This record gives sequence, C-alpha cells and structure tokens, in this order.
Amino acid sequence: MGEVQIVRGIRALRRCEIGGFSSLDHMTTATLPILYVKPGCPWCTEVVEFLTSHGIAYRERNVITDITARADMVKKSGQPKVPTLDWHGKILADFGVAELVPFLHAQGVELEES
Repeated sequence: MGEVQIVRGIRALRRCEIGGFSSLDHMTTATLPILYVKPGCPWCTEVVEFLTSHGIAYRERNVITDITARADMVKKSGQPKVPTLDWHGKILADFGVAELVPFLHAQGVELEES
C-alpha cells in the first residue's frame, strides 16, 4: 500500500494561512509534525483527541496499513511502539498525554484551551 497521511488540526492550519498567532505559523502540510498511530490503540486515540482539541496541526500515519510509515517510525525512534511523535526531528515515543504536554512545552508550543 502507498503512503497515506491524514492531516489533522485544520483550525491551526487555517490560523496560519490567515496570519494567525500559533507556534505553527509558516508551516505547510509537508512540514507538520508526524504522529505515528495504529487503530485500536487507546493511547493513540487519547493523543489524537488532545492534539485536535488544542488546535495542534499534524500529519497522522498508520503504521499497520503503511509499511513505509512503520519503517520510518522504527528508524527514527529505535522502537516499534505507538504513539510516536516526530516533532521536526525530536522524537517522543510510546507516550501518553502526561508525557506529551511537557514535551510540547519544551518545543515552545502554546496550547489552546479546549
């Protein structure tokens, strides 16, 4: 199967397009962070809901249906577990929201209220 990417966080993308104020300014779809997930993973669902509710745009790649995505994730993170986030070369692997929030703050991301 070919590479399939789902872009999430359209609210953040629209802000960027109209000169908004988020930390995602000037990002294009190709430069968005990548979230590697698999169906049925409760941590993945929790992270997707968190990112979406806080207006953080990202590309989602399913490591079950996309073998290239799985290989990329393992190469970048050194492990096979999801969720894994590639934030412009900084990797957060096998995490939940409790680990995601300080990681995002360390990247300079200001979270919107949900």
